[in-house]
Amino acid sequence: MAFNLKKLLGGSDASSEDEYYTLSVEEANREEASEGSKMILLEPRAYSESQQIADYLKKRNTVVVNLKRVTPDQGKRIIDFVSGCLYAIGGTMQKLGDGIFLCAPKNINVQGKMTDEDEPKRGRTKNISEDF
Repeated sequence: MAFNLKKLLGGSDASSEDEYYTLSVEEANREEASEGSKMILLEPRAYSESQQIADYLKKRNTVVVNLKRVTPDQGKRIIDFVSGCLYAIGGTMQKLGDGIFLCAPKNINVQGKMTDEDEPKRGRTKNISEDF
């Protein structure tokens, strides 16, 4: 005597197919980005916090990083790590001020440049690596 749980719960014995649909990679990325990208402000105090920055970027969040609380050596290492992450995901990095960087994933379009405050007449833009 076989006990059939489906009959007991009111289901049918006929095999039912699960409903599913597929998305292309572009559609999935667009859907994920439309859920609401965030802008995250971070002030790392050690190189070990670089992974957290990378995790936010992988989730397609924009990150503003303030490196004023780390030593210049740690700041350079953080920038190197985050630059590698941004390269891998097709993102960009832009310097906003002394030790402050905007890190944006591929889905964020950043326009414009910040000029060096020390030399406003010439409008010289600094290379990111000049600070560290």
